[in-house]
Formats: sequence, C-alpha cells, structure tokens
Amino acid sequence: MTISVIIPSRLANPFDKERLCLEDAIPSIRQQTGLEGASVQIIVGIDAGATVPERVRHLAEFVHSEGHGAAAAINAAAREAAGEFLAFLMDDDIWYPTFLETALRALREADFVSSTALELDTNGTIVRIDDFPIISGWAMKRSLFERVGDFDERRLDHSDNEWLGRLGDVARSRIHLVESTAPIDASWIPRIRPWLETLLTNAKPTPRLLRHQSPLPLVATRLFPASTMGQLATDEKRRAESNEAIANLINRFGRIPW
Repeated sequence: MTISVIIPSRLANPFDKERLCLEDAIPSIRQQTGLEGASVQIIVGIDAGATVPERVRHLAEFVHSEGHGAAAAINAAAREAAGEFLAFLMDDDIWYPTFLETALRALREADFVSSTALELDTNGTIVRIDDFPIISGWAMKRSLFERVGDFDERRLDHSDNEWLGRLGDVARSRIHLVESTAPIDASWIPRIRPWLETLLTNAKPTPRLLRHQSPLPLVATRLFPASTMGQLATDEKRRAESNEAIANLINRFGRIPW
C-alpha cells in the first residue's frame, strides 16, 4: 500500500526566518505510527519558478506548479501521486503520530475522512479546537480525488469549500475524526460544540463523527497574522472578496460547503 502525502508550500516560515515550515511538517509525517508494510510518498507542490533550498531537497519530491498559490500547488503535486490513497497537509500544520493510521482505518468505512484540528498561536500555545474540516485533515482514495477533480486555481478564497461542495456531489460517505472527549450525541452538540453542528448541517454527505483515542485532535494548525484568516480579520478588501466568494458558494450549492 502506498500513501501519497501532498503538501502545498510557499517555502517560507512566518515564525522563524531560519527554518521553513516544511522542516516541521515533514518530520511529523515521518513520525506516523502503525504504517508497517506501507510506503509513504511525500510530494511538495510549489509555485512556478520557486527555488528549493538545498538543505530540504532530500526531504521530499518537489513539483513546480504552472501558477501560484496553494490550489495550483496541490493540483501539481496530486498529478505526481503514485499512491492509491491521498492525504493532505498544509506546510504550516503538523500531524500527531497516530493521525495517518487513524485516517486510513476510517477509510475502510467511508469515502472521505476529515478531522477536527487543534489551533496553536505563534508560541505554540493552544488557542482552541477548530471543527472546520481543514485541508490538513483530509484523506481519501486517489480515485475519489480524481472523480471530484482538481482544486479551482482561479479562486483566491475558499477553494477548499468549493472542492468540498463538489465532493458532496460524488461521495457516498464521510467520517470526521474528533478527540475522545468530544460530544457525539446530537442533543449535546449544538450547545457544546456549535461548529460541529455546522459541520453536520453543511457537509455533504453528512459525516459520521468518529472518536479516536487521543484527548486532543490529531492535526495541529498554527495561526499567524499573514495567514488567510489573519488577512480576513484585518483587511477590508480581502474580507469583501471573501464574502463575495461565500455568497457565490451559497448560490451554487445552497450552503457553505464544509
């Protein structure tokens, strides 16, 4: 069995000028447990014309896209995937050691797997748990990605939501991974974890929540001012563009796809 891990990267690090985000993301893949007998292919998609620093060239396969941005980088890397399973990790996020094993086990019962994430600030302090199915928690069979199709490279904002909207048109089943202490009873979710309620309402097909053994999410994402969310919080023009994109998604899918 081969798992291809796709990482879009700008070959930068907003936290540390001397160390790329990749130098944390890729070791978190190498530390995955329970994959005996499996082969892991790591493919990093990068912008057209980008230069890969010599010290990281041995860490993964690097593929140039024909454009710029995460969507183009993901598409370029996906085209080089050799595995029958795909998993995705943004370069400024990390996986905890049992993520991939847990996701692959869940794929025995579902077409698509996503995960709740642990949000960290620039100092590594826990901010909150985020129940939105961020790209770094996605795993699926390669055949499913091919049926849904590439990411829309024309989109600056919400290309992940748009892809999830198309996922709802072809997938038959979904699982969303949550920590061992998360509520899964429908009577508690709206009061305790409203974003889980939003997930169950806006994600198609409706995900089944699956607890794993860890009391914390198996995916961690780091927040920083230059991130998309940071820009939307401070830049009125970017926020207006985002709102327009959301309106278009609602008009097309009847919801904001999660």
